Amino acid sequence: MSYLVVSSLADMPNTVQEHGALDLVTLINAETVVDRPVAIEAPRHLFLGFNDIAEEMEGFIAPSHDHLDQLIAFGSRWSRDRPLAIHCFAGISRSTAAAYILALAINPDLGEEDLAQELRRRAPSATPNPRLVALADERLGRSGRMVAAITAIGRGENAFAGTPFVLPLTL
Repeated sequence: MSYLVVSSLADMPNTVQEHGALDLVTLINAETVVDRPVAIEAPRHLFLGFNDIAEEMEGFIAPSHDHLDQLIAFGSRWSRDRPLAIHCFAGISRSTAAAYILALAINPDLGEEDLAQELRRRAPSATPNPRLVALADERLGRSGRMVAAITAIGRGENAFAGTPFVLPLTL
């Protein structure tokens, strides 16, 4: 069974190894150096460099349609024979948004609210990046339902870093 596994940068190497992931999405500040695990071949690693911000800010890189389109394209090419690992710096905002987005892009029959509730259950600290979710909501034609579902689960519990978790592609 294929699934998404989400972690922080610090937990990423162990998470990749533990789950046997061969594909990796990194969502982190552009200047952050990320050592790609040996198991992940370069073409199977998507590095998206942007800041964890919800609005345009001078001197920062906001999540963009280009980032979103690269994420969705990478997810659509993923073979699904092994888990897809997704990480950001803390495993709380960018990576949880990306997992939520990819699950809905890969399985359009998933309900936005049900998936958001499952995300909250599996990741109490998850606070998905609202800009990335809003861009995806528009791009995937979800008519505001993704934004509403993520708003409904609210801000996650305070944490320095999220605990690695699995998000399934079916509920």
